[in-house]
Amino acid sequence: MSTTQSVLLRPRPYAQHAGSFFLVALLPPPKTSPSLPPELWAAIFNFVPALHLWSLLTVCKLFKDITLPVLYARVTTADINSLEKLVARLDFAEQRWDSIRRIPFSTPGRWIQMLDLSRIEYTGRARALHLDTLLVKLFPLVPFLAHLSMNPSFVLSRRALDSLGQRPGAVNIRALEGVSYNPIGNSMEESLLLQLQCFPNLEELELIGHGLDLTELDTIPELLTPEPFIPLILPSLRTLTIISVCSSPLLLAFLLSPLPSLRKLTITPYDDIPTSLSSRFIAAQGASLRSLLLFTPKTWPTRLHPSPDTLLSTSPSLRHLSLERPLPPRLVLPPGAPTHPLQILSVPRPDPEFWLVLERLLPRLPALRAVRARDVRWLRKGMGSGAQAAGVQGELREWRRRLLRRGIRVLDGDWNECE
Repeated sequence: MSTTQSVLLRPRPYAQHAGSFFLVALLPPPKTSPSLPPELWAAIFNFVPALHLWSLLTVCKLFKDITLPVLYARVTTADINSLEKLVARLDFAEQRWDSIRRIPFSTPGRWIQMLDLSRIEYTGRARALHLDTLLVKLFPLVPFLAHLSMNPSFVLSRRALDSLGQRPGAVNIRALEGVSYNPIGNSMEESLLLQLQCFPNLEELELIGHGLDLTELDTIPELLTPEPFIPLILPSLRTLTIISVCSSPLLLAFLLSPLPSLRKLTITPYDDIPTSLSSRFIAAQGASLRSLLLFTPKTWPTRLHPSPDTLLSTSPSLRHLSLERPLPPRLVLPPGAPTHPLQILSVPRPDPEFWLVLERLLPRLPALRAVRARDVRWLRKGMGSGAQAAGVQGELREWRRRLLRRGIRVLDGDWNECE
């Protein structure tokens, strides 16, 4: 009924001369406000912290239907028992799912896009086996998973890798972080290498190796290109991290495969080992790099290996270079190139010997804007002048005094300037 339609009241309908009168509204007609579409509500809820999202489930049915996919989109857990409950919930939903509604996959499995398990602690082989079994069951239930983060203390088994790569929706994987890599033998048929062929849209990959034992330095064989060789097809790979991997079939495959989109590389240097592939890999992929970070995990005892002195020469488009100890005694610039476009240079800590190397390079680095001491923090306010001028702090302040003349900032490990 329209709000403008007149309403007649007849209190004596059976009387001979019944009277009638108009019903007059005491309040003005309500104004209807336009409702927001569910897509817009979902975009708004993406900015709400997860802790407050749970309270929206009880507001109304519309909010519940919109909030549940947002809650399940990013799953982070540090408790393996919580992960076990999640797998049981997804498995139950999969068993009772049917295709009558013509939805390709069941919920809430198809809502999960990011899975962060990096905070689950390794407490023994039994826990590792339990986690591996849960992942074998979990991966087929999350077809739209795009981002997976693991604790590198856990080594994924062959069955877990097969479950991840052979499931429906493997092409949706965009990022794999914290993947523990332990090459066994020299065969190119290793499981991780085979599964990477199933992720053509991969954009970020982080591989954490187990390093080298001192007894293995003289026994590392030189890898040869296998026949037949099938290169990796990763046209979207932008960020690659290979930590503590000296030589392996997978690293050889990356070396021989085209990576047209690679822009950021983090790698552990092994320039003093003749059979190492790290320096060859930097030289082969350096033309497209914009950021090159050399990093060696700090373990006990820490075994540091030198870096090649041709980093600037093999990476002519580099914008950010992070060096590792021992710092190279010199850095060779590209032949025939008067300058280099480097903008940020990171070193572990200021070194008087490396200052001589940097001082000779400064005239050929006109775009350099910042030098960062990666492992050093500025002393807080209130410390005495003696403490600020001693040791590493004193050397850092001396670098700051010299570089400020050229308009170059000196930053600490938190990217902060001296106050």
